Amino acid sequence: MFRPTLFVLVVHTVILQCLAQYTCIEIPEVNEYVSSMQDQFGRWTGYRGPTKAHHHHHQIHHTHHPKPSEAPASCSYWLDEIKHQGVAAFNNDSSYTVYRNVKDFGAKGDGVTDDTASINNAISSGGRLGPASGQSSTTTLAVVYFPSGIYVVSSSIVDFYYTQLIGNPNCMPILLPTTNFTGLGVIDGDVYQAGGVLGFGATGVFYRQVRNFIIDMTDIPASSAATGIHWPTAQATSLQNILFVMSQDAGTQHQGVLVEQGSGGWMTDLTFEGGLYGLNVGNQQFTMRNMTFRNIHNAINQAWDWGWTYKNMNIINCSIGLNMSTGGPTAQSVGSVILIDSSITDTPIGVLTAHDATSQPPASGALVLENVNLQNVPIAVQGPANTTALAGTTSSTNIAAWAEGHSYTPDGPQNIEQIITPNARPSSLLASGGAFYERSKPQYASYPASSFVSARSSGATGNGIDDDTQALQGAILTARASGRILFMDAGTYRVSRTLYVPAGSKIVGEGYTSILSSGSFFERMSHPQPVVQIGRPDEGGQVELSDLIISTQSDAASKTGQAGAILIEYNLASPSSAPSGLWDVHTRISGFLGSNQQGDVCPTTAAKRTPPTPINNQCIAAYLSMHVTPSASGLYMENNWFWTADHDLDATTGGNITVYTGRGFLVESAQGAIWLYGTAVEHHAKYQYQFVNTCDVVMGQIQTETPYYQPNPEANLPFPYVGRLHDPVFSAPGVGGNGTQANSTTGIPKADAWGARFVNSNNMLVYGAGLYSFYDDYSTTCSDQGNGEVCQNHILSVENSQLSLYDLHTVGTHYMISLDGRDMALFSENLAGFTDEIAVFRT
Repeated sequence: MFRPTLFVLVVHTVILQCLAQYTCIEIPEVNEYVSSMQDQFGRWTGYRGPTKAHHHHHQIHHTHHPKPSEAPASCSYWLDEIKHQGVAAFNNDSSYTVYRNVKDFGAKGDGVTDDTASINNAISSGGRLGPASGQSSTTTLAVVYFPSGIYVVSSSIVDFYYTQLIGNPNCMPILLPTTNFTGLGVIDGDVYQAGGVLGFGATGVFYRQVRNFIIDMTDIPASSAATGIHWPTAQATSLQNILFVMSQDAGTQHQGVLVEQGSGGWMTDLTFEGGLYGLNVGNQQFTMRNMTFRNIHNAINQAWDWGWTYKNMNIINCSIGLNMSTGGPTAQSVGSVILIDSSITDTPIGVLTAHDATSQPPASGALVLENVNLQNVPIAVQGPANTTALAGTTSSTNIAAWAEGHSYTPDGPQNIEQIITPNARPSSLLASGGAFYERSKPQYASYPASSFVSARSSGATGNGIDDDTQALQGAILTARASGRILFMDAGTYRVSRTLYVPAGSKIVGEGYTSILSSGSFFERMSHPQPVVQIGRPDEGGQVELSDLIISTQSDAASKTGQAGAILIEYNLASPSSAPSGLWDVHTRISGFLGSNQQGDVCPTTAAKRTPPTPINNQCIAAYLSMHVTPSASGLYMENNWFWTADHDLDATTGGNITVYTGRGFLVESAQGAIWLYGTAVEHHAKYQYQFVNTCDVVMGQIQTETPYYQPNPEANLPFPYVGRLHDPVFSAPGVGGNGTQANSTTGIPKADAWGARFVNSNNMLVYGAGLYSFYDDYSTTCSDQGNGEVCQNHILSVENSQLSLYDLHTVGTHYMISLDGRDMALFSENLAGFTDEIAVFRT
């Protein structure tokens, strides 16, 4: 069925450049709408500084900030004091420096000197690729450290690819833009180039962090459309622990964070004071947690999205809490929003929406509220034409659960706008007060440098060439035995055997430290082996891991891949009251220097049918990304991306590649108590997420993509069915006209990877799921507007399981849900522009 082209502007605007991560394929019918989507951001994206009339009317007045010399002794931070000896493996420049202190590049932080040039030099030095290059690189990573101080800047701090900007968390550095500041963002994560095009392309901006800053914009005139951080971004990126201070003058145009494009993403622990907007955001999907908004006109302006999850938002004394009414009732640009475990106080309108019984597209504007406390909020949800969709209160109340949008329970759709039964939350997943447990990534701010053990000082090289197995294993065990934290200096640590991480371990990387499997031990598909094994079966205790990437390397000489590599095997049983944690721990499979699986070895295969064309064994890259085994429990995960590369990160063209990974994220925990916040799994052959015989799992947003090469070959290949892993069964090929298994009526491929699969599992609570299938053998025709969502037949399978899912949004999928083998929720029942949306699904 044709989806009305009037509403296709909700697709992310980066389609004009590249639809999905450097894959430069345009969808012609949406291009004409892209510029109209950008118009709403024009005041900020076109900002070039205050008018001349303002230049001399506002002087710097920062006496309210403490002088750096007044900093107490507690400002000491281990990251600044530890020996830095990290390396950029596979970088031909042996003098390349990963860790950079901005004061070593001339920044003063004295509140007087203009530090802009020095800071930007610290970021860019070493031949790094900036936004003007439009390229990515894994060999020019950088950690840029800001000691405590007041850093005056007159133009944007320009962030580069693969960069971490880190301030001192004990005495957070202040970024102080001048009165005549120019640029889009005090920190600009992707500078616009000539022609209004973002330098990097927002859906290809990976592996970046900004944390521990105060951004004080109050010296910029209130009438100036100034931005704290411009952050069009994608997976494995984050903003954490940042205070935005903006003008509270009448008519202020300041905003804290601007996101207008991308495929994210994660933000946490942000505070906004003053301004027109705290967040002004549009992106495919995002998860945001633990934010406070005070004295802002509009705390959150949701310009567009496919799906968005907000948790623990605290909105105080604002005019509007969340505005998701963009486009109005005839052209809603917001697909769906979830707001949970949050509070709104002294705010006239909690949520402003354009949704009602006749709004268009019919499934857009989906909204779910659960466990939202109101204090003096007269209108909880306001609809079009000032109608009250949900009354608030001038005293206090709690919204247990309320939803608007399409509902399947399990049949449907019903177009609802009503109170719903809240999810029954297992006690194992809760903190005090009934909210879901949450915990920020540890930065070990109170620990001295003596509490850390260096991997390189322990004998590991991290150069990606030497075998670091023995030295790294020794460092892990030494740190654990001495009660210290293992600091994995920047580098790529090649291992030829399993690394065992025992209970009690704490490991922190530097600039996304990489562990690289290599050699014959991981090559046998019939005898898979873990690369990193966290705990042994039936082992109890806790671990903390952060800022790590696990990868594989094929053997160029024998032309053999890592077909037996399980990148992360998690066995540890931790108590739900004190779970283990994995923060910013990712898998990256192929597509980078050192993988031996780049475009020259593993090119796309669209021109050849497979079979009969054989699969290149060197491009069989991994067996499984992560396995949470039956004995495991009590696991907290935040901002994790398990990615089989679809393109080459280190090629100047960023071209597509074809590599094969058998399985994505398998959870078999018998006891459960698992939190998955802001996770994504992409391009694995059989499935992205699979939950089997498990319970008590909360997640959101989760996000997937089906391999671009499928169904050439189908999900059966090259990994055979394995019963002990509960693999999905795909029938033998041959039904479809192109030699592939297909729906006998529609001809749509049926043997493509599942986005998510739930089998014999209970208390599965999903707060947002974006399951995408853009391609059929590298062609996007199947997901084009009006072509009937024919990339694959179905993408979500629920088999004998208890599932409650808020905000399911799919792309390219004919049936959105398969329930106990029955295909249901036809795409045409749930049109929402480029995506198809269901607000509530329950078995």
